Amino acid sequence: MDSTLTPARAQQVIAEARGRIDDLDARIIALVQQRTEVSAEVQTARTAVGGPRIALSRELEILARYRAALGPQGTELAMLLLELCRGRA
Repeated sequence: MDSTLTPARAQQVIAEARGRIDDLDARIIALVQQRTEVSAEVQTARTAVGGPRIALSRELEILARYRAALGPQGTELAMLLLELCRGRA
């Protein structure tokens, strides 16, 4: 960012960036809701044939993917996402 920003221009940059963040947050929330629905489909199909609701090997793959992309905090994010998507079934 340019260190010669005026206070007025800085406020404009902040407002525009916050608008983009709000848009990204809305999209992330929608994607998490979609992921939760798809996860419920998988869980239902798995239990319908006598399998476990949760596949730990699959969860480990997901944790590794997030860790590789985002570092240690990616693992934390993935755990929260997995917990959310496990639902209450």
